[in-house]
Amino acid sequence: MSNLGWYQLLTTLAKKVGGPKKLVLLLVGSGAVIGGSATAGGLAVKKKVKKTLDKKKKNAEAAIVHTVIQNGVSNEGKTFTIGDKFKVLEVDGDAGLIELIGDNNSPYYVSTRFLNSISDYNPN
Repeated sequence: MSNLGWYQLLTTLAKKVGGPKKLVLLLVGSGAVIGGSATAGGLAVKKKVKKTLDKKKKNAEAAIVHTVIQNGVSNEGKTFTIGDKFKVLEVDGDAGLIELIGDNNSPYYVSTRFLNSISDYNPN
């Protein structure tokens, strides 16, 4: 390049695209497109990472074995006795899907408040 440097480059590019206004619009437009694409890509990655972390958390919570410390019968009619062990597989509101260890008829839906009242399970 000559001693005019960047000025010469910009004027040459402006002539090729039809003037300085069009050059500025092209630069701003391409910047917006690139920025928008980067933002959308970043949001997609964030969503995927959050989904993976939530799944790992759910799996870790399902691995915890809880013990019944007080006899009780759930509203659904399931009897729990002291010493029974269970895992909470999933929770939706007050309903919990549990696996009663050693029971071939598992899983059961039981109130998490009920589980909290008869066992060492804490829904919080």
